[in-house]
Amino acid sequence: MSKKKKYYVVWKGRKRGVFTGWEQCEAQVSGYVGAEHKAFDSEDEARRAFKASYEDYKGKPAHAPSALRLLTVGRPIRASYSVDASCSGNPGQLEYRCVRTDTGAAVFRRGPFAEGTNNIGEFLAIVEALELCHRRKSDRPIYTDSENAMRWVKDKQCKTSLEPGERNAALFSRIEKAERWLKAHAYPNKILKWETDAWGENPADYGRK
Repeated sequence: MSKKKKYYVVWKGRKRGVFTGWEQCEAQVSGYVGAEHKAFDSEDEARRAFKASYEDYKGKPAHAPSALRLLTVGRPIRASYSVDASCSGNPGQLEYRCVRTDTGAAVFRRGPFAEGTNNIGEFLAIVEALELCHRRKSDRPIYTDSENAMRWVKDKQCKTSLEPGERNAALFSRIEKAERWLKAHAYPNKILKWETDAWGENPADYGRK
């Protein structure tokens, strides 16, 4: 099955506009401080969004949710955190972050790290969100769209097949720290699956799909 085409809006970057591929969008936003961009499923949606503001779309679905799926799973818990990762290549340059589910406001951002994978980023994002909740004495749930990362956190181990090396030493140092934290701490927070089919993209999504 061919991958569904995406359209990318850049409200703030080297060049503003609607772009028809991630490579074109990335050239405008990669390394650009304060870049504002998002992916959409259709050109019409993207062009309507470009005429509006980034704040109107930040942390909100890029497409209409499936009504049937929404009836099945309900709506996300607003008083929660959402995490996601983005990796350019496999392995490649990795970033991950945590946002408030209700507003999309950034809670933390990490990276970029060289020679990482998306699964590693998803794992680290969950664990570091758990650490933050522990410090704040918060029992807020944490949403992720990565079932692999959910299993790794449950098993208290980052089960990556990626080999450590000089370029990704800092990343593997974070993995070791995360595994130690999981083995030493219990936490009340539920780790929940973000239901993309019903709710649209994860609020922490980087818009690079």
